[in-house]
Amino acid sequence: MIDNCADDWRIAMTWQRIARIVMELVICAVHPIPGEYYFYWTTKLSNHGGVEGSQWVPIDITLSLPMFLRLYLICRVMLLHSKLFTDASSRSIGALNRINFNTRFVLKTLMTICPGTVLLVFMVSLWIIASWTLRQCERYHDEEHANLLNTMWLIAITFLSVGYGDIVPNTYCGRGIAVTTGIMGAGCTALLVAVVSRKMELSRAEKHVHNFMMDTQLTKRLKNSAANVLRETWLIYKHTKLVKKVNHGRVRTHQRKFLLAIYALRKVKMDQRKLMDNANTITDMAKTQNTVYELVSDMSGRQDMLDERVGSMEDRLASIQESLDALPDQSLRHCSRYANNTSRHYGSPQSLVDAGVSDEVNELAKATAPPDY
Repeated sequence: MIDNCADDWRIAMTWQRIARIVMELVICAVHPIPGEYYFYWTTKLSNHGGVEGSQWVPIDITLSLPMFLRLYLICRVMLLHSKLFTDASSRSIGALNRINFNTRFVLKTLMTICPGTVLLVFMVSLWIIASWTLRQCERYHDEEHANLLNTMWLIAITFLSVGYGDIVPNTYCGRGIAVTTGIMGAGCTALLVAVVSRKMELSRAEKHVHNFMMDTQLTKRLKNSAANVLRETWLIYKHTKLVKKVNHGRVRTHQRKFLLAIYALRKVKMDQRKLMDNANTITDMAKTQNTVYELVSDMSGRQDMLDERVGSMEDRLASIQESLDALPDQSLRHCSRYANNTSRHYGSPQSLVDAGVSDEVNELAKATAPPDY
């Protein structure tokens, strides 16, 4: 409701949310009733040849078992009070990546941070809770289950999928707990194998060191195999061409060693190819990341240079436009200034014309006049 900025809380309510709220209220409301109330419980005793046994059992037994469903509140407390999940930056990143901070996300995070501790706490808690609930279901019908150590033994062998059969549950409640314990044991075993395999896996730095060591060893083996091939080739040539009498048995022995040396050389080359393939899978991601980073940096630099050039071109075009806009005014100003200066020095324009005509007439008269003798 807060995320969607809804004014009325009824807008955000759906049937699924209403069902979850009702289920949570029912789980939190389960509690033993004050007073002593009993009911008659009849079941077949598997430990006593299938004889039916009936006992008066307190009704608090049926109400105390569902109270363990409240353990889901542990994850909610961690979600609401942990600094890792309540940080504003974590919330912002989760909202940007469309990640809901719920119980599933909390469990996944804990399994990533400390998987061994989470599995250990879960298995020990399951062992203790299942043992106590099985004892509550079985102790009124069978004396063997009245001892907590016997129920812990039964839960342990059921959890580990051993099942010796020396102690078995009698009631349907105990059988249901045993089946649930077996299923949880299979799941925990698979998770334990996954955690151990992850812990046993080499890190990136360790893989680089391992590949370097293997490459050095394979290089030495390659040199030795090549030397063996050359040696056997020389020995075959020696015992076939450089002796007077050829010993065919010795020649076949060296030929056999020659083939074995060739096979060893091919095997070393194949091992080198496999090692190179494994090394490429390790370094491909880092190389790809570096290449992409360089490309992005280059594109960003070119984009900045292009933006600067476009900005400088815009400034120059603006200055040219301003100059063109001011050109008519400047032309008129210069023309008027030139006319004023001319009239000040030479008089009016008509006098300038007359003066120019008289000067031309005088020059023509001088040119056409006869010479003086």
